[in-house]
Amino acid sequence: MQAENIQPAPFRSMRLIIVSGLSGSGKSIALNTLEDCGYYCIDNLPITLLEDFIDNVMLRDRDTYRKTAIGIDARNRSETLAEFPNSLELIRSKGIDCEVIYMEAEESIILKRYSETRRRHPLTTIDRPLREALDIERDMLRPLAVRADVVIDTSYTHYHKLREFLRNRLGEQGAPSLSFLFQSFGFKYGIPLDADFVFDARSLPNPYWAPELRGLTGKDAAVIDFLKNDATVNDFLRDIGDFIGRWAPRFESDNRSYLTIAIGCTGGQHRSVFLVDALSSHFQTITPNVIVRHRELR
Repeated sequence: MQAENIQPAPFRSMRLIIVSGLSGSGKSIALNTLEDCGYYCIDNLPITLLEDFIDNVMLRDRDTYRKTAIGIDARNRSETLAEFPNSLELIRSKGIDCEVIYMEAEESIILKRYSETRRRHPLTTIDRPLREALDIERDMLRPLAVRADVVIDTSYTHYHKLREFLRNRLGEQGAPSLSFLFQSFGFKYGIPLDADFVFDARSLPNPYWAPELRGLTGKDAAVIDFLKNDATVNDFLRDIGDFIGRWAPRFESDNRSYLTIAIGCTGGQHRSVFLVDALSSHFQTITPNVIVRHRELR
């Protein structure tokens, strides 16, 4: 009996991004961006736990932690931050592709950001003002700054530009395109509170008033034929489709992940159901990220 030629599973390289920098420079935005790109993100991991995390978590579950990002900041102790170069060398000796991103901003910009958000800097105390805390923080993080693969100054960078830069830098495309949720509902039961856009279809011809259609829904062929052969229904569909097609890219460029479009009629049985199904079928030819909900159908 001839033995089967079994090929070993391909080795999947491990990638670790370490994000550090001054408080208020945009580290949270960077980690959120990496999370959107499929990275397993951990904020403020103590450096003393870094080696254990590599050995006992990342290398033991390569599929889950194949792409990992860790935030390290001045909440670590000074002596442990000073040991970062040794930790970095150890990580790379294990065959992990590790990149250090360090973020900073001008002092005046960080002071302004803190004044606008009223957040407390982690190193400020009753006797230590913000400006002094920033100086201490720079000194503490110097071991990471001097070994950074890239230093990003976010003083005059909008967060959209920062996200775009990080994706391009890491060769990541981010999350899939905008997801659409089309939902039908009946106004008599209330408007969905989570909808981004609500369209009212009650001015369209109502199959409910045709006795033979009253007990059916917008999923039945007779109701579909009744509605799709009406010019006003087709105009309504076209206008909504054009509106969503025009404005959805603006939501996507604003890093929105979901867009909910609710269409209502009186009872949520006929017109709204037909319209939602028709719109979802159209947008499914453009993107696979389409979800349909008929709230009043059981």
